[in-house]
Amino acid sequence: MQKKWDTRVMVEIAVAAALALILGMLRIYRMPYGGSVTLEMVPLFVVSLRHGVAAGVWSGFVVGILNLFLDPYVIHPIQLVMDYPLPFAALGLAGMFPNRPMIGLVLGTAGRYAVHVLSGAIFFGAYAPEGMNPWIYSLGYNASYIIPNGILAIVVIGLLLQTPLLKSEKSKR
Repeated sequence: MQKKWDTRVMVEIAVAAALALILGMLRIYRMPYGGSVTLEMVPLFVVSLRHGVAAGVWSGFVVGILNLFLDPYVIHPIQLVMDYPLPFAALGLAGMFPNRPMIGLVLGTAGRYAVHVLSGAIFFGAYAPEGMNPWIYSLGYNASYIIPNGILAIVVIGLLLQTPLLKSEKSKR
């Protein structure tokens, strides 16, 4: 059973969302049609691992909405949901495995990837090279930045697991 959020948890969600937004602006690489390699997933994963799926989903949702306001590219209302709040909310799935965080990180990254692939194939298939299946194009295009993001997040979270930031909450469960 999930405990009720106290003020500290709500503040952590807000701080994580703000930090994710800032880290998302510090791009290591930016793809030509959207998507970047950044560390923005790290604070969202920290919230998920510390406080569970609901807190992780909520912090990701907030980041997605903030990204929508700061750098929107919208061609359809469903695409808006699939490119902004939903993929970042999917990162909260990491909270399903607080005692096996690496599995959670892979699951959260896979959730984000799946949502972006669906959006890419459905709404951006026209960007695929002529004769290429839009699903194959979307799988490759989105993997080119989400897999590096996932690897970066796994490395950073692996280091954070050695600190009180993640150790303290894990030991309380």
